[in-house]
Amino acid sequence: MPIVIPSGLPAFDILQEEGVSVVSTDTYTKQPSRSVSVAILNLMPIKVRTETQFARVIGATPLHVELTLVRMTNHQAKNTDASHLDSFYIRFEEARSRKFDALIITGAPVEHLNFEDVTYWDELQQIFAWTQTNVHMTMAICWG
Repeated sequence: MPIVIPSGLPAFDILQEEGVSVVSTDTYTKQPSRSVSVAILNLMPIKVRTETQFARVIGATPLHVELTLVRMTNHQAKNTDASHLDSFYIRFEEARSRKFDALIITGAPVEHLNFEDVTYWDELQQIFAWTQTNVHMTMAICWG
């Protein structure tokens, strides 16, 4: 089964060239079947690489997977173009009203900081709490 992602997302063409089954969000919304809703809160600095890596793995499942990319509400990414984030990501404040079958929270290069010194720590704690009622399964990579 294909992974459902926006056709303009760089991972779309990369995965298609690799033979991964992908379907654009526009095409999928016209189909009546139920998909698994997976959100990725991508905290890695090089977001395109990270989203492609996760989409590759998720796309290998036999299930229809609708992927939603989420970012922190107020944190400004330094290594990813703002237009990419505006085009393909929703802010957590938008995701807050939704429910997901799964949420993947990527790691972040903050190993030399106390958690309290991470600029988005308060919002991340809110997200952890939000998952208790809005997400069926959460996978926190490196935040475990």
